[in-house]
Amino acid sequence: MVASEIRALFAVASRPEVVSLAGGMPYVTALPLDVVGELVADLVARRGPVALQYGSGQGDPHLREQICEVMRLEGIEADPNDVVVTVGSQQALDLITRIFIDPGDVVLAEGPSYVGALGTFSAYQAHVVHVAMDEDGLDPAALAETIETMARQGRRIKFLYTIPNFQNPAGVTLDLSRRRQILDICNRAGVLVVEDNPYGLLGFDGEPLRALRADDPEGVVYLGSFSKTFAPGFRVGWALAPHAVRDKLVLAMESAVLSHSSFSQLAVGQFLATQPWREQIKSFRELYRDRRDAMLGSLEALMPAGCTWTRPAGGFFVWMTLPEGLDSKALLPRAVAERVAFVPGTGFYADSQGAQHLRLSFCYPEPDRIREGVRRLAGVIEQELRVHETFGTSSPIGRNGVHTPAPDIA
Repeated sequence: MVASEIRALFAVASRPEVVSLAGGMPYVTALPLDVVGELVADLVARRGPVALQYGSGQGDPHLREQICEVMRLEGIEADPNDVVVTVGSQQALDLITRIFIDPGDVVLAEGPSYVGALGTFSAYQAHVVHVAMDEDGLDPAALAETIETMARQGRRIKFLYTIPNFQNPAGVTLDLSRRRQILDICNRAGVLVVEDNPYGLLGFDGEPLRALRADDPEGVVYLGSFSKTFAPGFRVGWALAPHAVRDKLVLAMESAVLSHSSFSQLAVGQFLATQPWREQIKSFRELYRDRRDAMLGSLEALMPAGCTWTRPAGGFFVWMTLPEGLDSKALLPRAVAERVAFVPGTGFYADSQGAQHLRLSFCYPEPDRIREGVRRLAGVIEQELRVHETFGTSSPIGRNGVHTPAPDIA
């Protein structure tokens, strides 16, 4: 496990005078906090002896039924017995990796990919091989070619890790026509698919997209979370897995924490049972769409020539490409000095790629703060371009291993 050298910078970036376009933190202030407070108080008063006691390793049975109802919005028909509740979907990812990975095994992952996943894979000594993406998500041809290359080299692929909807960090969505292709390629090669879908209900246009798991119950492990659609502080996520994998997940869960928080599970379950949670998700979607629009409009108006970026249809993130010759990690200290922060692109690759890229988050700051942050960042990039034109490419900051994520950058 290797700590990220940018952690110290983010200690500075958390100061109120700095506009942070770095963190993927949900805007929980949009929740009816008074209602949540009353719900929690009522839970303790009525069910305190249960809520404050140990629970089962698989999770509360009623919550697992409610999770199946949530997944039904994405076309998934599941048995609650195949759901394992976890401490956020991050723990589900850790348990899946613990179960499947021996040192040196290959994990296929989109390039770029979620920093928290890369840290987990690195901790279990997996070899991460990135598969190319474009504006339509994971490229099926690149996936097939990568699988063939690994087979020729005698490398053992354990699973494909993918975030198909509003991907973190790129913000792109896997095209519907590609989803069946991806499943067919993996099925033929005997490669399990791990579908991480924390943002799937936060699309800005239309109904939620059909999950990969909906079309391949035996070949896909689905990871979900209430962190983005309710509140991350409860730390409730889940894995939906085929029976054999489900049994191993429960064993791994019990060995890791014995049992997770009954209190958190019952609180989430009571929220789902008593509150208009679909309307709350709609409210989040509208809020994040406004912030996405503020960011895209500011980028269009203020960024110098040579900068490009993705245009997400949901989720939290924009992936930006800098003009040729600029390095996002070298740029970060200068940006923080100008009171704006982002996450350099190298943190989202396992193989030192990404120096020309950076991730911008629009989920937490107010629209006016987003505009001001983009204005400051554009000024930093313009200044760096002038330096580059005069002196040539600056040396990037050194890198040592995979970034270990913190909540403020994940």
